[in-house]
Amino acid sequence: MRWRSASVIILLCWALVALSAPWLPLQPYDIALENILQPPEPQLWLGADDLGRPVLDRLLMGARTSFWVACWVVSLSLLIGTLFGAVAAYRGGIWDRALVLVIDIFMAFPGILLAIALAGLLGPGIDNLVFALTLVGWVGFARLARAQVLSVKQRDHVLAAQALGTRPRRIVTRHLLPLISAPLVVEATFGIAGVVVAESGLSFLGLGVQPPEASWGSMIRDGVRYLLVAPHLVIAPGAALFIVVMSVNLLGDRLRDWLDVRTVRSTRLTGGAV
Repeated sequence: MRWRSASVIILLCWALVALSAPWLPLQPYDIALENILQPPEPQLWLGADDLGRPVLDRLLMGARTSFWVACWVVSLSLLIGTLFGAVAAYRGGIWDRALVLVIDIFMAFPGILLAIALAGLLGPGIDNLVFALTLVGWVGFARLARAQVLSVKQRDHVLAAQALGTRPRRIVTRHLLPLISAPLVVEATFGIAGVVVAESGLSFLGLGVQPPEASWGSMIRDGVRYLLVAPHLVIAPGAALFIVVMSVNLLGDRLRDWLDVRTVRSTRLTGGAV
């Protein structure tokens, strides 16, 4: 429980830094040749990179990049995937078969390789990066939404709404989506971790954020060349990436346990020992 509570604090700090970074007194783009590859010291807490730029300032700007990319990609993927998955499952017939075919086509390719191919075709840049990751990420939400709708659309209150002549759009939005929201929220939480890793990986390959903008992946790429003489260039962004991803996964586990009726019931029966 302590680890999970700490993960919430870390993620709140991540979001706070991302939202307040433009107003912080940061100098992530200022080149200082006298500080090239400077190790950590009281004036430079995390040292300086190969251009003398403070690693801490660039780390905070990289946190902003990963946060906004994760928010945009997960939000768009959740919206598109849930819409297509819920509507196709409710309508059935050719709509459902068409969605299953599209999902099977996308699932036939490894997600990260497909994202690399799309980013390579579209060209580098944060907008193209968001588009490529969204085009890959919506499939998982569509698959989950479809499965959940198929399991609940025959419930009594849904059949009663159909018998009363309720419009399909209202049935989906008022009767089906509230029932399937819990697993979608958990999936979105784990999706944030996947997007953060994917954004860093694509930036490491030069297909994401472009210089002089900061990204944890591009910072690791630039620091690999100086790993033996200045390991802090890789350790700092690598540690930040690891901590954020682990915190998101712990939060996802906590949400899954909290939203799982069986877990809540067993916890009550055992008096909180689970």
